[in-house]
Amino acid sequence: MEHSAIYAVAGSDIVYESFDGDAVVLDLASGRYFGFSDSGSCIWEALVAHVSPSSLIGLSCGQGVVQKDDLAAFVARLLEFGLVVEAVGNPVSSLAAPLVERLAGAKDPLKIEMHDELADLVMVDPIHDVDEPVGWPVVKQ
Repeated sequence: MEHSAIYAVAGSDIVYESFDGDAVVLDLASGRYFGFSDSGSCIWEALVAHVSPSSLIGLSCGQGVVQKDDLAAFVARLLEFGLVVEAVGNPVSSLAAPLVERLAGAKDPLKIEMHDELADLVMVDPIHDVDEPVGWPVVKQ
């Protein structure tokens, strides 16, 4: 991870939503979805808003601060899963105040979990691939 780099969502197949501060990311191409710890959700939101990792190091995070090595490992996982790519442009100079407050109140360390148990269902075309008499979510055999 380059600390001065900025990151962006890897493509149109990567969609995400934040529910009460918890980010959920879905890779439509693979059907995998990703859950983040509370601190991970904050960092995800910052990174996709073009905040550079160097701006995040040392910020208050729960009982400690965002550590360089932890952040580098988190970004490496995002890159490994194909959720973000390095972007071109100018980084945002600082994190928005509400995000700083949420990060400071985070209880869990930076973490990302990948889930693929629903991948087959996510990949089904709900119009063409379902059993017509039964309907969604029963897949044609």
